Amino acid sequence: MDLLIDLINRGGWVMYPILLCSLAGLGLVLERLWALRRGRVLPRPFLNSVNSLLEARQYDQAAFLSQSDDCAAARLIQLALKLAGRRRAVFKETMEEAGRREASALTGHLGALHLVASISPLLGLLGTVSGMISAFNSIAAQGGGNQGLLAGGISEALLTTAAGLCVAIPALVLHRALLSRAESLTGELEDLSSDLMEALAAPERVG
Repeated sequence: MDLLIDLINRGGWVMYPILLCSLAGLGLVLERLWALRRGRVLPRPFLNSVNSLLEARQYDQAAFLSQSDDCAAARLIQLALKLAGRRRAVFKETMEEAGRREASALTGHLGALHLVASISPLLGLLGTVSGMISAFNSIAAQGGGNQGLLAGGISEALLTTAAGLCVAIPALVLHRALLSRAESLTGELEDLSSDLMEALAAPERVG
């Protein structure tokens, strides 16, 4: 803890927004890790139970079971059961709109995490530039013969760049991983919607 305080003091005021970025990034990652758990989006026990009921054409029981769960899959199933017997075009359009809402919820806050990853190195660069300006001003005021003072000033100025990168790199990697996870779950929700349409939409008229 003392080392962290010392680094912040040596790096200057820019270290404070970088620290805030790191805390915000950590909070966003933890929130998305919780939100993107399969059990909160596509719980297998729930899906297995609903599939069995749909295959048995026990639609009332399937609707009741779906209402007792608040996952994304349950919301899509509830909607599909309400649309049962509708034309495929209407069924597909309504389900796609609902799917887009669910996909947007899955990727929520990932834009803020990407912002943290983007702004952190820029803050670090700002701190470095500001620190080097201060170092050169000190050299100018005391004369150009003190190379140790210049080296020390530059070293402290570069702390903010290092700090910014230490925040940005993990944030960028985790953003990519979480986005991939959200896209994978979105694809599974799309497959679920297609299966529901095949099972519940009215057959297309021939001729």
